[in-house]
Amino acid sequence: MLSSFRNLSKSKIGTGLVALFFILILIGFALGDLSNFGTGNLGFGMGSSTVAEVGGDKISEREMSDALQRRLQEARQQNPDADYASIVGDYDRILDALVTNKALLAFAEKNGFYLSKRLIDAEIAQIPQTRGLNGQFSEDNYRAFLAQQRLTDAEVREVIAGSLLQRLLIAPVAANARVPVGMATPYASMLLEAREGEAATIPVDLFRAGLNPSDKDLQGYYSANRARYVVPEQRIIRFAKVGPEQVANAVPSDQEITAYYNANQATYGAKQTRSLTQAVVPSQAAANAIAARVKSGVTLAEAAGANAAVTSLQDQTRQAYSSVAGDRVAAAVFSASAGAVVGPLQSDFGWVVVKVDSMKSEGGKSLAEARAEIAAKLTADKRKQALEELVTSIQDSIDDGSNFAEAAAQAKLRPGATPLILANGTSRADRAYRVPAELAPAIQAGFEIAPNDPPEIITLPNEAGYALVSPEQVIAAAPAPFAQVRDRVRGDWIETRAQQRARQAADAIATKAARGVPLAQAVREAATSLPAVRPIAARRMQIATATGPVPAPMRTLFTLGQGKSKLVADAQNRALFVVKVNKIVPGNALFQPGLISQMQTELQQAVVQDYAAQFVAAVRAAMKVQRNESVIQAQKQRLASGSGT
Repeated sequence: MLSSFRNLSKSKIGTGLVALFFILILIGFALGDLSNFGTGNLGFGMGSSTVAEVGGDKISEREMSDALQRRLQEARQQNPDADYASIVGDYDRILDALVTNKALLAFAEKNGFYLSKRLIDAEIAQIPQTRGLNGQFSEDNYRAFLAQQRLTDAEVREVIAGSLLQRLLIAPVAANARVPVGMATPYASMLLEAREGEAATIPVDLFRAGLNPSDKDLQGYYSANRARYVVPEQRIIRFAKVGPEQVANAVPSDQEITAYYNANQATYGAKQTRSLTQAVVPSQAAANAIAARVKSGVTLAEAAGANAAVTSLQDQTRQAYSSVAGDRVAAAVFSASAGAVVGPLQSDFGWVVVKVDSMKSEGGKSLAEARAEIAAKLTADKRKQALEELVTSIQDSIDDGSNFAEAAAQAKLRPGATPLILANGTSRADRAYRVPAELAPAIQAGFEIAPNDPPEIITLPNEAGYALVSPEQVIAAAPAPFAQVRDRVRGDWIETRAQQRARQAADAIATKAARGVPLAQAVREAATSLPAVRPIAARRMQIATATGPVPAPMRTLFTLGQGKSKLVADAQNRALFVVKVNKIVPGNALFQPGLISQMQTELQQAVVQDYAAQFVAAVRAAMKVQRNESVIQAQKQRLASGSGT
């Protein structure tokens, strides 16, 4: 509501009431968006590769290029055809975000406001991409995140430190702002203001008749507007898949399958249980006597008599019995056959004599039964390992200076190539061409690799393996040949001329209305038959609370004084409007205290933002921000040309 209120506060009444609020959007890592606060100096004395300097710390062209590259990657998620020229408008806000981050860091260091490593580590652990399958921080995932974002650990820590300082320094400064009722009441009253007026509509379509450009007209228009017809950068991307097919001969031997079976008897062996009777006595002599009587045919209970502890244990596994009698006794008992008498053996709690009453075996698989299952598992493991070793050898080859063709040949890969394509994977020459979905990450990487950079190995989704990628041909963004876009140029020429004609007619009507000629009469006197003037009326509240776009005439109605008129175009340039204000009825919010309270809340939010903005501006001034305008302009020009950073 408040933002709309500001846009509608240009009338004579509003001019004396509305204050100017600066908005600082404080957002964290990877989304830095800070408004411009001071331009600093021209950067005399800075190096040729330095974009700006903040408190002795420099922002290099490389650092700015990396930030712009990340912004381009983000833009391509919304528009696959985006190139550097399309994000040139973001340059200043990205640079200001970097400057503000460094200014806060320098300010904190100068004033002894230190952030511990543990605190920053905790913030890094909160990044979702750094967590493993168990939800905990994973060093491997963190390294993969750094590689994906083209960041170093030091850069991540610097950005996180700046984000923490925003919270710890700026939030307290801006907290608890208060807006008195006396300040909020005039704003609330303005929302109740009612206005009446009229609007003349001048549709552009009415001025297309008779427009038939010559070839000379089109050539001239094309030459003057070449930037309109720029074709984004195109590339031929070479790729070679590195997948399971390259390691299909990696299979386990019979010996490996047998060894795995024997080593995993807990999984494949039968489950054996034994029912036991045991007697425990304190001396070896007593145990020997019990064992001798049992072996002569007497039961263990009878042989032990009343002076020994006799226990019956049913269906015991070796592991369970070991926890009762110890590993040494359990090993002897489970090595004996059914009916055998074991002992005496010394345990931690005395001398033991055991009778194996019975044995049972359940489940388990023979080697023949388990062979297929084990072979499948070992094959998958061996191929995964072989694939990783192959990828490592390819990377070693690249690190040693091999180009794409050499690395592919050495690894016996089958290379392929796309036709000339755009960054979104489509071909202007072959509209039917589509990049295979599994190769989409490879194509994206192929457009990020500089033409003279070494090839890269990209991980493919859904465990499809890897791809060796390199650009083979790069055609920079440039205007399409005139012959290819002639029909489009003709349409644009007609549209431009129709808009010029409509503008001339609208200017004539607006000039007459400004001299006091009734708007309806000015429209009737126009050379072209135009729609009748229509009345418009609304309260400012309706405009401020509108959920969708507000029509241009209605917006303009609340920017003029009574009796004044103005020419305005709609957002799509489909029509022009001449708007005149006939009547203004001031509002009075004294009878609506709820509206005043709501306005207090909204103004308070704006004051909080203003305090934060002014604090950041003061920090930047104190840290002596310097901008190297020559380097900045050169980098902007490279962006605008589409040639990168």
